[in-house]
Amino acid sequence: MTLDAGGTNFIFSAIRGNQEVVSPLWKPSYPDDLDRCLDTVIQGFDEVMQLLPGPPSAISFAFPGPADYPGGIIGKLPNLKAFSGGVPLGPMLEDHFRIPVFINNDGNLFAYGEALAGFLPDLNRRLKEAGGIKPYTGLIGFTLGTGFGAGIVLENRMLVGNSSCGAEIHNTLNALNPAWNAEESVSTRAIQRVYRRESGESGSTSLMPRDIYEIAHGLKAGNREAALLAFREFGTGLGYSVANTLALIDGIVVLGGGITSAWDLFAPHMFSAIKHPHEDPDGNQLPRLSYRVFNLEDNSLFKEFATGNIREIEVPGSGRKVVYDDLPRTGIGISKLGASRAIALGAYAFALQQLEEKNQGKRTKSDDV
Repeated sequence: MTLDAGGTNFIFSAIRGNQEVVSPLWKPSYPDDLDRCLDTVIQGFDEVMQLLPGPPSAISFAFPGPADYPGGIIGKLPNLKAFSGGVPLGPMLEDHFRIPVFINNDGNLFAYGEALAGFLPDLNRRLKEAGGIKPYTGLIGFTLGTGFGAGIVLENRMLVGNSSCGAEIHNTLNALNPAWNAEESVSTRAIQRVYRRESGESGSTSLMPRDIYEIAHGLKAGNREAALLAFREFGTGLGYSVANTLALIDGIVVLGGGITSAWDLFAPHMFSAIKHPHEDPDGNQLPRLSYRVFNLEDNSLFKEFATGNIREIEVPGSGRKVVYDDLPRTGIGISKLGASRAIALGAYAFALQQLEEKNQGKRTKSDDV
């Protein structure tokens, strides 16, 4: 059983074999009332359970942090203010339902879903079909919406971290304003703020990124230049964050969330920021990254990305030849699953992995006896 937990609504469902088997069930989240919020969580899962043909194996879902995710304990949440001081949500659900409960954040589970059942396996299939010899095993997922989230998966393992803070991208440096964190330039409120600042329109406070996108394309009345600049700053801030992450984690990048629909407006500025060179003390320009970053939404570039520069080189002293691809590279694309489905599939895959590891541990202990 799964849950998509938001500050306004909780959406309950269930997955089996990577397929949703229960129509989503919506309930208000009661973000300021802990008792009603917890009652809603139990009630939602109770109702889903009644719709299943048999007993569920586990509960697995995304919930905002900060949290001790392995312990299932939720900390103080800005959008669910009822949670403060540590609430053992996972243990509570385990006591009630008597099945394992796994909780993680949406960025981690988004990346996990894309790595195991979405963008990464599809990309590797396309690479093989195109004649490439280099499959990818690492993925970085960024979620673009109300906030700025991320998750990292390496060799099918989700990077959670000792304090459940494995990919807190929103708290990294903001290249446009070093006094802010990255999220202040890569979020819904960032696009809204820049549009208001540049347009001077006092009545624009209710505009959402979709509205500002339509203004930028001349589909809605408003200040077009201000709208274009809002997405330019968004793309620039995102690009610097992506580049800094890629300097540490060598993997494919996939973007999810509602703002990805404005790819045509922000992506050119994102790639420009990624390619913007460093300078040494003498003013010489140096590449920002040690490898090329391809636009995976541009089909005209895919053949070059897939095959790189494959050639045969001779092993000294033996005459034997080996195949070598000497173009280090990665790429950035948009989720085809959509963030919500990727998160649900990530939660499902994470639960299966955790259950398998628990069963393997039991078998190992049995063998030791």
